[in-house]
Amino acid sequence: MRRVIFNQKGGVGKTTIACNLAAFSAAAGQKTLLVDLDPQANSTQYMLGNKADSLELTLADYYKETLSFIWFPKEVGAYVHATPIDRLALLPADEALGELMSRLESRFKIGKLKDALDQLGGYDAIYIDTPPAFNFYTLSALIAADRCLIPFDCDDFSRRALYRLLDRVREVQQDHNRDLNVEGIVVNHFQERANLPRALVSELTEEGLPILQTRLSNSVIIRESHQNATPLVNYAPNHKLTMQFRSLFHELNGEDENSPFTI
Repeated sequence: MRRVIFNQKGGVGKTTIACNLAAFSAAAGQKTLLVDLDPQANSTQYMLGNKADSLELTLADYYKETLSFIWFPKEVGAYVHATPIDRLALLPADEALGELMSRLESRFKIGKLKDALDQLGGYDAIYIDTPPAFNFYTLSALIAADRCLIPFDCDDFSRRALYRLLDRVREVQQDHNRDLNVEGIVVNHFQERANLPRALVSELTEEGLPILQTRLSNSVIIRESHQNATPLVNYAPNHKLTMQFRSLFHELNGEDENSPFTI
């Protein structure tokens, strides 16, 4: 399973969702890989904290090597790093990804991420965090993945962006990856007592969009989790938001939400 967390709009929680679902996957006993494709490297910082600043090999280095003719290239596994969480590995990002993008586009390297993941193998689940734009890296992720999860922030701007995003995904399905499946839209920062979010979600559901049942609320606990470089399943296992992520994980995987975890 390769799941890309994708939305062209910033601030909708892609990194938080990708990292926490990956952590739940590892806690459930799955050998899991988290791929950070965003030059801002927020997922890398979230998973590794200060250690992220001293990494010798990142995804940017992998892409640099693809742009050079090398007789004996490194195995893709050399770019993968362990995290403090058992069974969870990271293919980290670096700000150099931004500088490389135009060169990668001009050299038609759009399939190199899929090649890398094909070579790695051995993972039960792969989660891909993407930049807040439709660019070379997001297209690479959509080509490499078989599932697409779309975070949605409850406001009118997000709603308008959502329609354009779904058109983009359909285009990728038709032109590049017929195996890509839009598995659902996850409502993030949901305010249960506010009328506008409830009405908006209801309208989107009536339109036939694949809105998932699980809602993710907003809480200061997620900022604390970021600051401590520890996903919620390990940082605050009994918190309400952690339980919501747990429900989301089980909903996406078609499992009973009372399934046991190994933490």
